[in-house]
Amino acid sequence: MATAVLKQPTLVLNRNWQPVGVASVARSLVMLWNDTARVVDPRDFQLYTWDDWTRLRPESDEPVVRTVRFEIKVPEVISLTKYDKMHRRTVPFTRRNLFRRDEFTCQYCGSTPGTSELTIDHVLPKSRGGHTSWQNCVLACVRCNHRKADRTPKEAHMPLKSGPKQPSWNPVYSAKNVRIESWDRFLSEAYWNVNLDEN
Repeated sequence: MATAVLKQPTLVLNRNWQPVGVASVARSLVMLWNDTARVVDPRDFQLYTWDDWTRLRPESDEPVVRTVRFEIKVPEVISLTKYDKMHRRTVPFTRRNLFRRDEFTCQYCGSTPGTSELTIDHVLPKSRGGHTSWQNCVLACVRCNHRKADRTPKEAHMPLKSGPKQPSWNPVYSAKNVRIESWDRFLSEAYWNVNLDEN
């Protein structure tokens, strides 16, 4: 149980309070201890140092990290004390991230049949030199993938709803299928438009 809590995600903001990453609770506590970050209270935006944070008494329903001497509230949001740049991160091409980019939707007919009925389609078929990449792969329902077969969308008269492209990084790609309510105050709805529900 303690290990699971330490692996939970914490939203990382830069010094200007722009989202720049997601860290584990364990990593965020280390940054807090090293004075390279402060905990941000999402309710009133108050900042806490290590000493301030460890003095707070957790509510009975709040997740905590237990030590030999005391309990520490799990930080959900931290702000870096010195870093004020934006990360230029790339989103790795994975099945999970492709499903997120395309919002679990067939890019040919627009249906959302569920993950078991969605396939990865190569816009330019592999047999014709198409690569497995952000720029050449889209989600397609089984029916559309079968109909398109070994043709391009133009040849199959099946225009794409949106062209395949590499998505911009945002914290949701690191959040492992969880939506943390307190993050809503720091992320625009555009961040959450990457659907986290795979069912």
